Amino acid sequence: MSAGFPVSPGAAIAGALHDAGYALRLRGYSALDSYLGVKKPLPFVQAETDADIAVLARLFEGLRFPGVDLADAALETPVPQANTADGKPPMGYGQTWYFRCGEPGEPPSYALLSFTQDWRTRRFYDPAGLYPLLRALKGKPLKAEGEGLLSWPVGLDPQAGYYRALMDGALILARYGEGPPGTCADISAADISAGPVMRPLLQALQTAPKDPSPCLEAQRLLLTGLLVSPRPDWGLEFLKAAGFVDAFWPEIARLDQADHAKEYHPEGNAWNHTLETFRYRKRPGDLVLSLALLFHDAGKPLAVSSGAKRFNGHAELGARTARRFLEALEFPPEIAAQVFFLVRNHMLPAALPRLPLSRTAEVLESPLFPTLLELYRCDESSSFKGLEGYYRSSAAYRAYLRQR
Repeated sequence: MSAGFPVSPGAAIAGALHDAGYALRLRGYSALDSYLGVKKPLPFVQAETDADIAVLARLFEGLRFPGVDLADAALETPVPQANTADGKPPMGYGQTWYFRCGEPGEPPSYALLSFTQDWRTRRFYDPAGLYPLLRALKGKPLKAEGEGLLSWPVGLDPQAGYYRALMDGALILARYGEGPPGTCADISAADISAGPVMRPLLQALQTAPKDPSPCLEAQRLLLTGLLVSPRPDWGLEFLKAAGFVDAFWPEIARLDQADHAKEYHPEGNAWNHTLETFRYRKRPGDLVLSLALLFHDAGKPLAVSSGAKRFNGHAELGARTARRFLEALEFPPEIAAQVFFLVRNHMLPAALPRLPLSRTAEVLESPLFPTLLELYRCDESSSFKGLEGYYRSSAAYRAYLRQR
């Protein structure tokens, strides 16, 4: 598609396929998001078409082939030069489209992911007969087995590969488990792991056939999808309970080894504290902020005590850990750089009111400083300290802007 995307990537892709005599459907998470009216899109689009790979390659420049475990073909869509009025990219831009071609392949890991939507007619297709479940999902959270219509797990295919089912289960839980805003706002990740929501699925997965370990791209998509969803804490806790985090993301798993003093962090160790921070985000779709929250204390398990400083240098250690981790999962370099800045400086806002300008001006001038303040707010909120320090730091920042 050398002429670019004149209206939106989806419209351009669908139009090119239609003109060539082929159809396009959204599937899985993309169809579910459309049906449920999810406003924060995933960074990827799942689609299916009756065109084959040769046709796609002829129609679209830059087509790549990520591997059959992910899709038959993938296409990157452009990041817009200008965002919309709310500061977010227009829907569909800056996403990766993953295509399944021809006849449907192996069934999805969960019946919930068999849902599709025709791009042109906007009609939904429900081969598994889940409309009653989906209508209820618009108004209720997922429930445990025996607690009503929204049983968990929802149609797990007993033949689905272990890792595929595990990763999809985590994303379903993070993305759709809460229901309408605030429905389960008071349920923590620990409540989910200890209660009846996770146990049936973890038990069912024990007999699932073993499939190959997920590739780096699949891991990156999973982590990104979790972090831009309403409850990443639920999905991450589920993956940790299954051993996935320890096996593939040890830099995150070792947060569980850093114990906090109860008077400063009554919510628990660094793992529990980190998961708690996600519940206070005002912008759940902000990937950079969410990655910074995930790694802001990643240096604590590596730090050593120095006098009164129990985790001396943990911000710098965490920033290096975050950069190595993100580079290993092949995140864009600009995202790794932004997360490095936020994690390295995440202790600065607390000291901002008492530090001289000569030590803070460079950080204050960064366009990322408002995001750094938001990280500080989530960090303070999750430790139940109150927000007095955040308000003082915000006032100091406003005073700096006025003086400048």
